Amino acid sequence: MDQRVIKSWPLLVLCGICDAIFAIIIVSIGPNGPLAPHTAAQIRGIMETMGGAALAAGACTIAAGLWTARKRKSRLPSTWLSNSWLLVLNGLACGALGTLVMLGMSRPVAFRTIALLIVAMAVSIGWFELAGARTLRGLEEWLLAGAGVVSVGFAGVFLGFVTGWIRLRPSPSGQTFYWLAAYFAFSAICMLGLAVGQVRPPASMHGLRTGILPTA
Repeated sequence: MDQRVIKSWPLLVLCGICDAIFAIIIVSIGPNGPLAPHTAAQIRGIMETMGGAALAAGACTIAAGLWTARKRKSRLPSTWLSNSWLLVLNGLACGALGTLVMLGMSRPVAFRTIALLIVAMAVSIGWFELAGARTLRGLEEWLLAGAGVVSVGFAGVFLGFVTGWIRLRPSPSGQTFYWLAAYFAFSAICMLGLAVGQVRPPASMHGLRTGILPTA
């Protein structure tokens, strides 16, 4: 496995950590959370932290996608290379979300806009996972495919919020916090899982269905 491919795993780990921080903060400031803000200064500090975490996660994902794409023309059969643009798209959407959260300190941001960005994030990472699962066999295939299906499921739920097929009542609702926290917690797991998949290339190589095995 090419070392430039393997070395992108720390970026995915950082992205997973930032996603986890975002999820923890959302739960903490929710209706029943222990850190619900009471002053303007507290709200500003929380929004800055959340926005910074999302921006950092987006930047790490974009960097991981671009780094992996550098070996796109190699003989590596891994779908992680041919579909690396999906990581870039996921990072761009996540970075845009972080920017909106930080702008929310001075102007209101519609939940519809946030939901659309979540749809873009969930579809891109879900597509990436489903495509990658096709190159594997056994447990790894099922785990990655399962993660892809759940990601697409999240996209469907948030698209339902946008179109009105699924209603959040009352509004504003604590359900908003819980759905956002659930997605970012799941996203953190996915990013850490993708990082593990890069750290352990031999296990993945045993499951490759087609293509020429890469040389060291």
